[in-house]
Amino acid sequence: MLDIGQVTKMTGINASALRYYESKGLIQPAGRNGIRRYYSNDIIEQLSIIALGQLAGFSLDEIASIFTDEGVNISRERLLTKSQEIETKIKQLQAVQSGLQKAANCPHSNHLDCKNFRRLMKLAISSNS
Repeated sequence: MLDIGQVTKMTGINASALRYYESKGLIQPAGRNGIRRYYSNDIIEQLSIIALGQLAGFSLDEIASIFTDEGVNISRERLLTKSQEIETKIKQLQAVQSGLQKAANCPHSNHLDCKNFRRLMKLAISSNS
């Protein structure tokens, strides 16, 4: 068993975030000693899955749905879909990075006069629609 302080030291996740994860149904304490929460040893693995899910862009509700009574159940289809979304986002960010570099080197004193900056503005608006 790990108390909440040990979990925060091992993971860097603060106690308020752990309590929030509890309220969202992502984790459950194994018990209490007074007001201090205790967690089973697999809490580190659960928190790692939560962190990976967040890093990949899954919502907390989506992450909560993978924790079932039978254990962790991650849909391969959802992983592939998220992977494709990330690939699209990477391409968008690479285009933005390139555009920002070109705009930074543009000889025009006003960025609105720069064709590269204008192209970047169009890319930004089209990626929001």
